[in-house]
Amino acid sequence: MAPNARLDHRNPLVFDTHELGRRPGALQRLTREIDAPRDLGIQGVIGVPEGTPVELELRLESVMEGVLVTGTARATAEGECVRCLEPVELELEADFQELFSYPDADDRGRVIAEPGDDAEDDEDRFFLEDGLFDLEPVLRDAVVLALPMQPVCQDDCPGLCSECGARLADDPDHHHDAVDIRWAALQGLAGSTTDGEKDEMSGAEAGVDEKQEK
Repeated sequence: MAPNARLDHRNPLVFDTHELGRRPGALQRLTREIDAPRDLGIQGVIGVPEGTPVELELRLESVMEGVLVTGTARATAEGECVRCLEPVELELEADFQELFSYPDADDRGRVIAEPGDDAEDDEDRFFLEDGLFDLEPVLRDAVVLALPMQPVCQDDCPGLCSECGARLADDPDHHHDAVDIRWAALQGLAGSTTDGEKDEMSGAEAGVDEKQEK
C-alpha cells in the first residue's frame, strides 16, 4: 500500500513509533482499547458493531526495513444464523502481523534516493509516515479472516421448516403429513363429482316441487 495521506495521531488506530527508534531489535509492547470503526467485519453477515470495545495487544519490533507489528484483537461479533435466522454472538480473537516500511528504505532496509520508484511493489506495502502507522486496514483484514462466512447459532442447528418456516430446534417433533400428489388429484376429482351430484339432486327436488304446486 502506498504511503497514506497525512495521519492524525488522535485517531485511536494510529500509532507512534518514535519512542521505538530505528535501532534493529528494539521492542515495544502496547495495549489499547478502542471503539470499533464502522463496518468492521463481513457486511450483511457478521461483524463487530460500530462503537463496541475492541481490545488490542501489540508488539512493535524495529527491523532494517521498518517496524514489524504483531498483535491480537479481541471483540464481540454479532450476526445472524444462516440456518434459522436467530441472532448469533461470538467472541472474536483475530491475530495479525504486518511490516510497516520506512518510506526511504527498500525491502532490504537500504536507503533509497527516490522512494516509491517501483509503483507495483509500493501497492502491496504499508508505510510509516513521520513515524506513525495506521492499523485500521490491517485490523479489518484480520477480522474478516477470523470470522465465519456462514455463522450458525450452534453446530447442529436444524434450521427452519421448509413448508411453514417454523424453527425446528424449538420443536424437534415438528412435521407435516406428506400427501401423495396422485391421491390429492383423486381427492379433488371426487370432490368435484360430489358437488355435481348435489347439483343434480337439487335440480330434481326443484322439479318435484314445481309439479306439486301445479
